Amino acid sequence: MPAVTFVQADGTRQIVRVQAGASLMEAAVRARVPGIEAKCRGGCACVTCHVYIEPHWRSELGTPSAMEESMLDFTDAVDARSRLSCQVRVTRACHGLIVQVPAEQRVLGL
Repeated sequence: MPAVTFVQADGTRQIVRVQAGASLMEAAVRARVPGIEAKCRGGCACVTCHVYIEPHWRSELGTPSAMEESMLDFTDAVDARSRLSCQVRVTRACHGLIVQVPAEQRVLGL
């Protein structure tokens, strides 16, 4: 199984083994990764699973869908690395992926 490292804002690292085909959000929730709230449980209906992934991984992970891009507009800390972890499916090639967790999951307007 691929090993994915979740990095907290303070630099704390947590390595999680992820079943290929699972989403990053599912893996984070199972492993109790702090900061991944996932209030909608993967329905792409909130932004509480927002993470940062370096753009060079897009060749493996794909680009955000129009729906994901639209939802990312609701987080105040969005940048070119932003993804919703519920929309990122892990493949075997993701071994070594590093995922940055925001300091907090802030939703605009709330």
